[in-house]
Amino acid sequence: MNLRPIVCCVSFLAVLPAAQAVEPAAVAALEELGRINGLALACRQPALGSRARNAVTTGAPKLRDYGEIFEKATQDAYLAQGQGAACPDGKTLSQSLDQAESALRAAFPRQP
Repeated sequence: MNLRPIVCCVSFLAVLPAAQAVEPAAVAALEELGRINGLALACRQPALGSRARNAVTTGAPKLRDYGEIFEKATQDAYLAQGQGAACPDGKTLSQSLDQAESALRAAFPRQP
């Protein structure tokens, strides 16, 4: 029996990045940023939506799980807003975004 193909496959799998568990604080921060992004889109606050997306793209690791958490929260908030809820004013949304950005920085501290 030739074990070379099996050894090659196992060696290849060893270099793949291990799946990381998503920390609850990271999930909460990403969900809040997604919620704010969805509200900003639905309530015609494009600058705040852009700021929320920028916070995620610059402050969180580039992993599919993180992007999916953010996108799902964005979609949920956008669709919920379409059910007739009143839009928050820009100042309130901006303050929520400040807090969410701080939570994201705490969840993903910069590495030296």
